[in-house]
Amino acid sequence: MELTVKWAGNMAFSGATASGHEIRMDAAEEIGGQNSGARPMELVMNAVAGCTGIDIIMILKKMRLNLTSFHMDIKGDRAENPPKVFTNIHIHYALEGELPEDKVIRAIQLSKDKYCSVAHSLKADITASYSINGVKGEKKF
Repeated sequence: MELTVKWAGNMAFSGATASGHEIRMDAAEEIGGQNSGARPMELVMNAVAGCTGIDIIMILKKMRLNLTSFHMDIKGDRAENPPKVFTNIHIHYALEGELPEDKVIRAIQLSKDKYCSVAHSLKADITASYSINGVKGEKKF
């Protein structure tokens, strides 16, 4: 995948996606932007929701189930200090239709654990431990 993002003046950028869609990004006014586009981290959260939403629709269709309505409420917590990465993201799936609970649970699990490449791109499964003078530390990272 390749794309180009161009500076549009001040704090704004305009990007063209590989699929040909334009995205405008800008900073908040309080940090010098003009609020002329979405914040990049807002786009990250939307990307997570879009990715998992597409997964769930595809999985339910393969199960021959039809939705009548579907939306997601997403909440994200970010670190207080730079680079202010997302520390937690919670997605509430609100689905409607004739949907067996076990099938919906399975679709969500498959998206979360296997298919959603955006969520997996944000997930860092890194652990560490340490020793000082041969004494193992108790704090886990």
